[in-house]
Amino acid sequence: MSANVAVRGLVKRFGTTTAVDGVDFDVQAGHFFTLLGPSGCGKTTTLRMIAGLEKPDAGEIRVGDRVVSAPGRRVFVPPERRGMGMVFQSYAVWPHMTVFQNVAFPLVERKVKKGEIRERVAATLEQVGLGHLADRPAPALSGGQQQRVALARALVANPEVLLLDEPLSNLDARLREQMRAEIHGMQRRLGITTIFVTHDQLEAMTLSDRVAVMRDGRIEQIGTPRDLYERPASQYVMDFIGNVNHVPAKISLAGGTMRARVDGGEVALPPTDGWSDGDDAVLAFRSEAVSLARAGDTAHLRGTVTAATYLGGAVEYVVRVGNSDVRFRGAPSDVLALGSMVALSVNVPDVSAWHARESGKR
Repeated sequence: MSANVAVRGLVKRFGTTTAVDGVDFDVQAGHFFTLLGPSGCGKTTTLRMIAGLEKPDAGEIRVGDRVVSAPGRRVFVPPERRGMGMVFQSYAVWPHMTVFQNVAFPLVERKVKKGEIRERVAATLEQVGLGHLADRPAPALSGGQQQRVALARALVANPEVLLLDEPLSNLDARLREQMRAEIHGMQRRLGITTIFVTHDQLEAMTLSDRVAVMRDGRIEQIGTPRDLYERPASQYVMDFIGNVNHVPAKISLAGGTMRARVDGGEVALPPTDGWSDGDDAVLAFRSEAVSLARAGDTAHLRGTVTAATYLGGAVEYVVRVGNSDVRFRGAPSDVLALGSMVALSVNVPDVSAWHARESGKR
């Protein structure tokens, strides 16, 4: 049975460094929740505190109706009593054991009866597609098979919560894609509450019900993958979720209109509070918001084609607009010669304008 998880005001310090600084989030029972961010942002430390492998300095962690950690009240439930399973980045598969013995280990430690161990291990190995390899020595397994063993070992005790710490990072690209699909299917099938840590935005977007983007020990934004992609709360979030074009601009306010003038054109924007005439800005927009200007279109930007990469179903172009590179994808039938001048149309609703002082906060 799955449980909801609530984290409130979580803080962790290592000496004078604050690794996690007041983190709050909720995970609904049965949902897939991801902590996304670069190395050093505090996501793994947060996961380890939820698991009970690190003691927080402040805050509270609740699983279902149980408080498992609250230093202010001297509450700390040890890892083995939290009802959680965890898969580490390194898998931690023991080389001196067979697949069966690796998966059975948590049950052996809990002194579960041998008959029940055999049944539960066999059932769990079938769930992860390793039923036929129960007697194989661990060193004889591929990377993907070792990951499945680690996953089976985390699931065999029927945890309320599954914790995954970058479990795909050691796999090659093809196997990573396959295992991503398998984890997604398994989590949906079992309906187990899952908290996943990754630096890979594609993994976060394809697997998650909700994502928390972390930065410097804090949460920058929480939302569905669509929320984060279409309505980023900051330039940092926008940059982290997908590839983004950045073009410096200067804001012009006149007659109730707001325009962003760039070296190579201008973009009319909806009037927004917080801007003054002459402010320096950065326009941010994704490549899919850009297209070649056709007859009747407004040409927002003009520049020179500096690169073209054939991708099969499309060609990715780089256009030099002023001192900025703008990337977009065109149809293979649109053959743009290097060095040619082009006019680009930008879908205005997809453009975000940030104050230039926010630029570079990454």
